[in-house]
Amino acid sequence: MPRFGAIRSLHIAVGISLISLCLLLGWDVVHADWSCVAGESSCISVFIVHDSWHAAIVLNRSDIAADALPEVSDFPDAKFIEFSWGDKDYFPHPDAGIWAALRAAVWSGGSVLHLVGFNDKVEHFYRGAANTELTLAPEAFTRLIGFLSQSFARPKPNIRAPGGPGLFSYSRFYPANGQFSLLRTCNTWVAEALAAAGMPLSPHLVITAANLAGQLAPYGNQQ
Repeated sequence: MPRFGAIRSLHIAVGISLISLCLLLGWDVVHADWSCVAGESSCISVFIVHDSWHAAIVLNRSDIAADALPEVSDFPDAKFIEFSWGDKDYFPHPDAGIWAALRAAVWSGGSVLHLVGFNDKVEHFYRGAANTELTLAPEAFTRLIGFLSQSFARPKPNIRAPGGPGLFSYSRFYPANGQFSLLRTCNTWVAEALAAAGMPLSPHLVITAANLAGQLAPYGNQQ
């Protein structure tokens, strides 16, 4: 997938060998109710899209309250908003090379959120990518939005984070909270968001997109 393929070298740098280390870790997690029977009027769709390296969360813009995520006001005409997270130096410059990727993985100076607004159908916009549609209960969706909101590094609560040019003309970068590292990648961040919503996932076992896909396999509608 071209939109995600540009950051491949960063995830190569992270290294598959680290997965075995993470598999030695384990914590008991209490999960809240999250699922909603498809077709119920209160159900809210959340899309998780990924290629072999990078994952993102895609939401219907109409489901997002402006006061909860004021940054979506930068995309007034978009039907969908993609949210993804990564190193603040490497993510905006994915062609910087393998050494920049290694530096991001080991000595990250911080993180950014990348928001993409679009109107095409999700399966068309991410043609060739894996796409899992999850059906969340309203309370779970509220928790997910809360996690996303807390991921923005805002000057003051409820004040829109300052945006800058994104990877595309229809996207923006925003300063974010959290430290990117070998053991906390964009895929980990997506798993953390879903766990915050109440899904029975183990983010500490997620480094690669394949790890994330494996944990999502029992849930949702995969396309």
